[in-house]
Amino acid sequence: MTEESCTRHIQGSFNRAVYTDFRKEESFMLIIHAHLFPMDQEPIPDGFLAWENGVITSIGPMKLCPPMLENTIDLKGASLMPGLIDAHCHIGICGDGGGIENEDINEETDPVTPHLRAIDAVNPFDRCFEEAVAAGVTTVLTGPGSANPIAGEFCALKTWGETIEDRIIAAPVGMKFSLGENPKMTYSGKNQTPITRMATAALIREQLMKARRYQKDKARAAEDDEMDEPELDLKCEALIPTLNRKIKAFFHAHRADDILTAIRIAEEFGLDPVIVHGTEGYRIASTLSKKQVPVITGPIMGDRSKPELLYHTTANTALLRQYGVPTAICTDHPETPIQYLALTAALCQKAGLSRDDALLSLTRWAAELSGVSSRVGTLTPGKDADLVIFQGDPFDIMNSPQCVLINGEVRFGRLNV
Repeated sequence: MTEESCTRHIQGSFNRAVYTDFRKEESFMLIIHAHLFPMDQEPIPDGFLAWENGVITSIGPMKLCPPMLENTIDLKGASLMPGLIDAHCHIGICGDGGGIENEDINEETDPVTPHLRAIDAVNPFDRCFEEAVAAGVTTVLTGPGSANPIAGEFCALKTWGETIEDRIIAAPVGMKFSLGENPKMTYSGKNQTPITRMATAALIREQLMKARRYQKDKARAAEDDEMDEPELDLKCEALIPTLNRKIKAFFHAHRADDILTAIRIAEEFGLDPVIVHGTEGYRIASTLSKKQVPVITGPIMGDRSKPELLYHTTANTALLRQYGVPTAICTDHPETPIQYLALTAALCQKAGLSRDDALLSLTRWAAELSGVSSRVGTLTPGKDADLVIFQGDPFDIMNSPQCVLINGEVRFGRLNV
């Protein structure tokens, strides 16, 4: 959009009064004199941003800003950045309080459950969503846990909306696989497979092979009227988007050898892998870099509570970035409460991660490696107006967002006129 056309567009869209409370929101707004962090270009120390109907329409330095009209918000130098993204957590599916009644995170009756859908378990009224919004977290990837070798579908959601359908960005956004200690510990007590790493990998391979054969049989039946379609198999149906690389393959893996097993399986079946946690990723950083396998690191805050966390270090993210490994940072909520997402990134900075990389790991990179970058992660025209306004440093524990907007609507704080 040229400067002239941008000006015409903005002038033509101002036709109503401004409201800056929770009751009424304008379809079109303009923010001026903001310190912009677009995340897909260099910061703009004194800039403007406009949005309409919840979608960003234009952004740039103040010298390109059109004439001010009545519903314009002057931030007077406050920082404006995209909403933060928690790339892996269990918010809403592992509910806040209430014990077993609120825990729908693991279906421990069957080690292979790809047909489970996170959207059928997430409680949109979990109060932790409100805490996420207040901390500037506007998008989450949430879903089943790591008890099963194949756990089910993850979804990408906004943190505000009356129903799950109001919140969905992508469902499914990925398939959850788990390696290492958790499946072993879950099923060893039941005297049921898997109780070894070999069996965990074998179950994953077996189900992927079944799904691949099922897909081929469906394709043959579609081409040959004399062939019957295979009997409906919901587990296989659920894995077809993963086999076709339409959604991510999220592999829970802490130890370096488990990470390598995840890569091995992904290469065997042509999956699009993302390593979740990657606690010992720094030990094989050169391999991850060579293969360009992304890692969602975290939880950063926490003790070494089990054997596969023995070599946990807050320097992991920084060490991975030194090798050019694509990264994002997660809380794994409720392991670390979701409102501390920015704090966990600050701890990574303390351990050597650059400030720019910390910001990118919570915004643009988190969106890209999660497969939702067409909607969120940067202040780019055409993307959702998920915005966070800070006075001061967003990584300072004493700072909180001044205002948080989701789809262009204020959901925390106020826009100051």
